[in-house]
Amino acid sequence: MSDPFFFGYGSLVNRATHEYEQARPARVSGWRRQWRHTSLRDVAYLTVHEAPGHQIDGLIAAVPNADWAALDIREHAYDRLHLPDQHVSHDHPEDISVQIYKTKSGNDAPPSVLHPILLSYLDTVIHGYLEVFGEQGVHDFFDSTDGWDSPIQNDRHAPIYPRHSAPKGDILGFIDEKLNAVAANVKQNQPNRRW
Repeated sequence: MSDPFFFGYGSLVNRATHEYEQARPARVSGWRRQWRHTSLRDVAYLTVHEAPGHQIDGLIAAVPNADWAALDIREHAYDRLHLPDQHVSHDHPEDISVQIYKTKSGNDAPPSVLHPILLSYLDTVIHGYLEVFGEQGVHDFFDSTDGWDSPIQNDRHAPIYPRHSAPKGDILGFIDEKLNAVAANVKQNQPNRRW
């Protein structure tokens, strides 16, 4: 039997944030992304919620020998759920089992000024989507994500997100255009935030 796979729909789409091989584009139906904060972290980040009729793009990648330990530590604020095969579209030549991470029940709430989205995290996510799916993929990412009225902390000059992948020049301008298009609430950096 082949190794199990995860479906990444946020920072895991940026291959610079992990070392999992066989990463390839995939699509999951019946879900949307949303920005949420949990009691297990200081800041908000992406999760998913079931949404019949919707779909999200991301990456699947194998978890060698079903050793989930490192990924479960990285995603410690989430539960790992099995995705029904018919909900996952991919070009992998084998039949594979795919799992997705979703915030732990009872721990999450909308982002707030005290628990904002980090712009360094968002930059990393968008950089990954741009590399894998191009500009249309970034447009689809914004369109298939809920919660753009949430506060976003501008920490670009001193990134807090530990796996920050620093996009440059034109890419940052492109991200800012997308944020402006959704009327995002970007605030200047505030001290003492941690991922």
